[in-house]
Order: sequence, then C-alpha cells, then structure tokens
Amino acid sequence: MARVDPKAVLEGRIPGRPPVALIAGLTTTSLCAVIALGVDALYGGAGFWVGVILAILPIPLLIALALTLDRLEPEPPRALVFSFMWGAGVAVLGALLLNTLGLLYVTVPIFGEAKGHFVSATFGAPLIEESFKGAVLFGLLWFRRNEIDGFADGIIYAAMVGLGFAMMENITYYMRAYEDGGAQQLQAVFILRGLVAPLSHPLFTSMTGLGVAYAATHRRAQLLAPLLGLLGAMILHGLWNGATTFGLGGLGIVYLLDFGVLVTLIVIVSVERRGTVRRIEAYLPMYAGTGLVTPQDVRMLRSIPSRRAARRWARSVGGRDAGRAMVDYQLAATELALLHQRADRGVAEPHWFATRRDSLLELMGLARQAFLRTPPRAGAGPPWAPQGPSGFLQPPAPGPYGR
Repeated sequence: MARVDPKAVLEGRIPGRPPVALIAGLTTTSLCAVIALGVDALYGGAGFWVGVILAILPIPLLIALALTLDRLEPEPPRALVFSFMWGAGVAVLGALLLNTLGLLYVTVPIFGEAKGHFVSATFGAPLIEESFKGAVLFGLLWFRRNEIDGFADGIIYAAMVGLGFAMMENITYYMRAYEDGGAQQLQAVFILRGLVAPLSHPLFTSMTGLGVAYAATHRRAQLLAPLLGLLGAMILHGLWNGATTFGLGGLGIVYLLDFGVLVTLIVIVSVERRGTVRRIEAYLPMYAGTGLVTPQDVRMLRSIPSRRAARRWARSVGGRDAGRAMVDYQLAATELALLHQRADRGVAEPHWFATRRDSLLELMGLARQAFLRTPPRAGAGPPWAPQGPSGFLQPPAPGPYGR
C-alpha cells in the first residue's frame, strides 16, 4: 500500500507532485488578507482587535455546519482552505479597492452623498463582491472541473468563499460599531451579523456555486449556467443590501429571504444525496466479479450511519490503519459511482474515465488487503454482513483488482 497515495487517487491528482500552484495561491491570498487587515488596523484603533476576535469566534462552528453537507463525498481539504482564503484575501481586498473607487469617483459624484452610498451598496457592491468571490468557483470549473461532482460540491466551495469574505467584512462592521456606539451598538451588530444571519455571504455565493456545479456535471449550458448563477448571487446580495436600509421591516424581509434560500439549499443537497445513494446501488454491483464489493457491502455504503459503524468495526479489528483503509474504501467506492454518473451524462472523456476507474478500483483493492491479511476472529466479521458474503472476508478474486 506504500506505493499508492490514497489522497492523490481520491482527489484525481498526480501523487508526489509538489502543489506549486496551491502554495502560490495560498501565498497570494494570505498576502491580500494581511493587507486588508493592515488597512483595518491602521484606521481601527482598539476597536480593531475587538472586531477580529468577534469575527473569528463563530467561524469554526459555521465551517463545521457547512461541512456536514459534505460527509458522503468530502472535498479535498486543500481546495476548501484555498477557497476560504480566496474569500478572506483576494475577494476582500479587490472589493475594498473597487468599492472605494466606485464611491469616490462614480456613485457619490453622480448621485450625491446619501443616494450615492445607497446605489453603491445596492448595485455596485453586489456586482463587485460576487464577481470576486465567484472568480475562484469559475477557476475550479476551468482547472478542476472533475472535482465538482454535484450541487453539494458547488455549495460547499461557495460556502467556504463566503465565510472567508464574511469574516473579514465583519471585522470592519464590528470595529465601526465599537467606535461609533460602544459596547451596546457592538452587541447589536454582533447579534445581527454573527448570530442571526451569519450565512448571508455563503448563501449569496451559493447561487454561483449551483451554476458552476451544473456546468461541471452537464454537457449543456456550459457558459449560461455559471453566468445565471452569478446573476442570482448578485440579485440576492443586492436585495439584502437594499432592504437593510429600510429599518427593521427591511431586515425582517431579508432574514426571511435568507432562511428560505437556506432551506432550499438543504433540500437540494438532501435530494442529491439520495441520488448518489441510488447510483451506488446501481453501479457498484457491476464490480461484484472483482471480489471488491458484494450486495451487503453496497448496503453498508448507502448511508452515513452504516459507514460510521463500518469504520468503528475496522478500527476494532485492525486499529487506526484499518480504520483509515475503510475510509479510503468508502470514499473510493463513492467516487466510482459518481464517475459513472459523469459517464452517463457524457462529461467523462473515455480515456480519463478508464484511468480514473482503474485507480479507484486499485485503491479499493489495496484498502481491502488490510483486512484480508489479518482476518477477524470468528464471530467478529463485518456487522453489515452477518449472514452473507462481504468483500472484506472473501479470499482475493483473480484479476487486477482482487489480488
């Protein structure tokens, strides 16, 4: 198993190659974030550190909540980190510069002070900010299209970008609230932005994520779908910014709108997850001849609780390494089903499909060896196959994957 890098196989990248592009990207985004923080610190005084603490405080919980949507087929951590840092760095700094220039040289000179700020917030800021946030999603579509297997993936990446952007933006809002109104106003702003509606930016950008995900998994609307998604993000963002200028009534409307969008996204992810389960049931049985999967194993793969129970069994049988092998097996099997979905939709080039299929089957076979080398004691077999065969108990089948 030492000759195979499971993470590289699952992520569809060349093993052992230094992630030069990722390192350069993280360096750039981090530098942009530092510059943006420096601007806030320059003008923020003591309120800057208050804003930093309050802005960071809910982020781990919000990220954890977003990742609960991604348990069946988790995205590569490196891609999620880059997306978050893009939102916190490039998107924030770019929006700061263009929004400021727009106010100074376009909206305020044309419409006056008060109306200029309203026009900038309602029309200019959504266009600029969603374009910068969406740029990383368009980049994933262009450079890492095969990493996006469905709407859930688009939503997850969009959520990471949005959370990074919101964290940095909130620093400014908390800093200003502290300076203008002290602790009382800061408390009110934190409740509204940090507790009541902390997912606004992720929800806006999720519209772009949906469009990008559709383009990545379908042959039609390759350009139209992402552009419509970006337009939807801008409209939601503009409605939010415009409505908040009308007091509590406006706030109530946009909070209800956010809640409705959130519920819709959860429904989309739930429906798609059921579709993934159906594809696991449909496609994996064709590989029964390899000895890697049986009908009982397919039942184990179809739900999160049964997968979790399988990982517990694996750790009890062979320790941490066996538990890791079971995770590799489960993820590779899911990726195999999603690969067939791509082929059915005509978005999988035949040579790439064959290479990807073979690498996933090889990973499943190597993960399986961790159990066949040290078979469980009598009566301690896989709990999902108490009366039937399992690929984790059968002798290796002849052929390239069952060896």
